[in-house]
Amino acid sequence: MENIILGFFIILNLFSFIVVGYDKYQSKNRGWRVAERNIFLMAIVGGAIGIFGGMRLFRHKTKHRKFSYGIPILMIINLLIYIYLFTA
Repeated sequence: MENIILGFFIILNLFSFIVVGYDKYQSKNRGWRVAERNIFLMAIVGGAIGIFGGMRLFRHKTKHRKFSYGIPILMIINLLIYIYLFTA
């Protein structure tokens, strides 16, 4: 069961990372953007590490206060949940 949960979190974080890169690409090309609430939803359900990595690598959403403070806070909460799930 732990392998399934770990796989879910890995896939979710990879997907979240890709979504941030996609949104950055769309912002440069004036395309259809990903809603900020959807990015935060992915972070809340466990994808904050991927979003944080995407923000740093793609230099996207780093000047928005709700992202520059909110995503690191959610990342810490995600890490605490991961630790709880895999050590309990």
